[in-house]
Amino acid sequence: MDLATILGIAVGSAFIAAAILMGGSFSQFIDGPSAMIVMGGGLAATLIRFPLSGIMQAFATGGKVSFTHKKVEPREIIEKLAEMGDIVRKTGPLGLENIELEEPNLKKGAQFIADGYDVGFIKESMELARDQYLTRLTEGQRVFKSLGDAAPAFGMIGTLVGLVQMLANMDDPSKIGPAMAIALLTTLYGAIIANLVCLPISDKLTAKFGFEEVNQTLIIDGIVAVRGGKSPALIREMLVAYLPDSQQSELLEEEAA
Repeated sequence: MDLATILGIAVGSAFIAAAILMGGSFSQFIDGPSAMIVMGGGLAATLIRFPLSGIMQAFATGGKVSFTHKKVEPREIIEKLAEMGDIVRKTGPLGLENIELEEPNLKKGAQFIADGYDVGFIKESMELARDQYLTRLTEGQRVFKSLGDAAPAFGMIGTLVGLVQMLANMDDPSKIGPAMAIALLTTLYGAIIANLVCLPISDKLTAKFGFEEVNQTLIIDGIVAVRGGKSPALIREMLVAYLPDSQQSELLEEEAA
């Protein structure tokens, strides 16, 4: 579970709620028409831009990455690949059937090797899986970015609606208050939805894309090396380029020792 996302949303919501309560009643900031304009309008604009299936997939991907994301460091993957190379050299490909692996594509690669598939098939299949996964991350990022852009825009539309209603009823003071509520609260709702939820999740998906692009390519190159019967030392040396400079030197020093 990714505590950063949960803490960020919870802390942000808590500060906003505290500021509201310090200045008055929370009920003053609840307005149905304002919420309808922002959420309904933002969702409608996103539906126009993307197919329904893509939006549902984006919500699933965004939720998974933002709330259940478990980061696997490249160095951990390299060590696992080196361990797999050692097993294959000592016991053969079937030895990989008993190894415990948490990363799905790494596990899939180990199964391919154990089943005896040739290098070309393994590489092509894993590259296709990588590309499909990265495409889902990209689509998820685009959908949340669209929602983040649409929410403030519809907040502004709601503001204009409220101002029109207010100006049209200047002769009736009882209607000025509700119209002003729509005018101001739609802007507030749009800003909160965009800046506390949608845009941060979009940025997280962008960061996840860059991280996973490196990890998945690392896994593919490592699986190909293991399938080719390379030694653990050679596998580490081949894959060390995927690590940051500081970790590269540490890994090479540990190997030399």
